[in-house]
Amino acid sequence: MTNTDNKPVNPGTTAADILTPSQAEDYCQRGFVAVQQISTPEEISSLLKIFQRLFQDRAGRREGMQYDMLSHDADGDAASLPTIINPVDYAPQLRKLIYRSNAFAVARLLLGPKVVPSFEQAILKPPRRGGATPWHQDEAYRFDPNFEYRQISIWMPLQAATTENGCMHYIPGSHRLDVLPHRSVNGDTRVHAIECAGGFDPASAVACPLPAGGAVLHDGRTLHYAGPNRSDGPRYAYILSFEVPPVPARQARSFSWNKEKRSANLERRHSWRRRGGVAIEFWRKFRRGVWKSPGQVAFELRRALRALWHRRPTP
Repeated sequence: MTNTDNKPVNPGTTAADILTPSQAEDYCQRGFVAVQQISTPEEISSLLKIFQRLFQDRAGRREGMQYDMLSHDADGDAASLPTIINPVDYAPQLRKLIYRSNAFAVARLLLGPKVVPSFEQAILKPPRRGGATPWHQDEAYRFDPNFEYRQISIWMPLQAATTENGCMHYIPGSHRLDVLPHRSVNGDTRVHAIECAGGFDPASAVACPLPAGGAVLHDGRTLHYAGPNRSDGPRYAYILSFEVPPVPARQARSFSWNKEKRSANLERRHSWRRRGGVAIEFWRKFRRGVWKSPGQVAFELRRALRALWHRRPTP
């Protein structure tokens, strides 16, 4: 799926340089598409150093933003799939990147001019023990299912991504499905990760190996998976996600797998928010540009009011 005809990426590169019309059509039809390059070798080298430091320093752990996706995430455990949510909050150098600029341009091309940043994520699969990322749809992680989401995620490896070290796999056309039933991994609600409970054929998956600085773009409903890291080197990935302002869903939905979560990182996050983290979180979202769109502000307000309403005591 990697297109070797894309032009070299340089400052000033346009979305059309990164994504050809045929690739844009492929994305619409299959729910994902791979591109050869979205960043530069120099930037990739710098990003590797930044993320090595952030993971080593456990940036964001106290706030519940760094955790292991596949374990009970206890202190002292050897993590098999550590992740950092919104690493830009802990490394200001990440605010101005060729990758970020190009990813935003591509997101606008595919989703339209109302697109805004949603969130970002860094994932590390340690050598030899890095666990598989379970099959899932990104939208299934949304804590409020009462909105309709249009999201794109841009997944970029910081070294060559191969089938040996855990490249991405996708189910073509699965973005046209509704959100399928998911569950906690192994039925354990103390584990953060969820997995799709069925309704698709893993044998139809397409692997997307990539060079460092390449990227694969996928829709928020496209089923995807990344294998374990069986290589001798770490596998780092940096994901930027964008969305158009969500609107109230036409039909009520319930993502029960999120309501039942009891993972340690969520407990740390709730505790941090109670100690004043809500104000910090508000400011960080503003700095990331999440609320620059009036539509996005309206969504955040509706979601907050809905949360407050459902917390009212029953008469």
